[in-house]
Parts: sequence; structure tokens; C-alpha cells
Amino acid sequence: QVQLVESGGGLVQPGGSLRLSCAASKNIFSSYVMGWYRQAPGKQRELVASITSFGYINYAAFVKGRFTISRDIAKTTVYLQMNSLKPEDTAVYYCNALAASLNYWGQGTQVTVSS
Repeated sequence: QVQLVESGGGLVQPGGSLRLSCAASKNIFSSYVMGWYRQAPGKQRELVASITSFGYINYAAFVKGRFTISRDIAKTTVYLQMNSLKPEDTAVYYCNALAASLNYWGQGTQVTVSS
């Protein structure tokens, strides 16, 4: 069993920045794909960014150039640095760990972009 705990969400003005953190209960980075997803009210959950065990990174088209995913293996933590935030980035952001048939989610952290 893997526990994922997100933090770092909050209210920010358009153009601002936030850094989300996802702390895993154990070191799973060598065998899991770690991802950040988001879900806005009335919309489906969507992938924001992911990083594989080999360090291959994938971004959704709508965040390229603005968001950066990274990981600290020693701290078993994955980060999502979000810059140039827009109101349409408002959503609950979830951390995910995926490996074969195993799929774990964090509880989510709210990000609200508003003036």
C-alpha cells in the first residue's frame, strides 16, 4: 500500500505561481510512473504532467512552458511548479502513482486562480 499526500495548493492571482508537493509513504519512484492530474468542477479528471521511473517527462499541451514536474528521490516527493497561472487552471490537483495494476491517488489539493 502506498500513501500519497499532496500539499501546496491555495489561492493565487492570475500570473502567479504555486508549487505543489506530493509525499509518498515509501520510495516507489524506481517502479512507478508519478503523475499530477487535475479536476475542475463539472469536468473530467485530466493529466497535467507525469514522470516515469527513468525520468521521462510528459506534459499536457495546456501547461507546456508554464508547469514543471520534478522529483526528489531522497525525500520520496514529487513536485509540480506552476507558473503563469490562469483562471482556467483552477481545479483540485491530485497526485498519482501507477505501476501495472497498481494505481494510487492522493486526497487532492485545491488550486484557485482568481483576482
